[in-house]
Amino acid sequence: MLMQVAEYIREDESSPYRKWFDGLEANAAAKVATALLRLEMENTSNVKWFDGIGEYRIDWGPGYRIYLAKDGSTLVVLFGGGTKRTQTRDIAQAKGLHAEYKLRKKLGLSDVKSKLKLTRGIG
Repeated sequence: MLMQVAEYIREDESSPYRKWFDGLEANAAAKVATALLRLEMENTSNVKWFDGIGEYRIDWGPGYRIYLAKDGSTLVVLFGGGTKRTQTRDIAQAKGLHAEYKLRKKLGLSDVKSKLKLTRGIG
């Protein structure tokens, strides 16, 4: 069974993850897209968990990170990303977004996009 990977959508309809991803250069975006495919296949070997937040570590370039949380056994919610250099700030932001997500879910107000649209070129 595949894991569903979705980005968190805030009340103002913004997505911190999408904002970060859209700012990446093509090579970095490809590495992140590959990481998300691995998450879909339930491969969490590159994820370090702490305080309910997962940090997917990509050992390439400046050390990209993807911040996420599990919601149940089949959903991974993406909160953002960053690099090793911005790690402390990014973790704090992800924790805040995770708390916001849990509160909105509890109140019945949570929204996640059904699926990230990942595209792959055909060789």
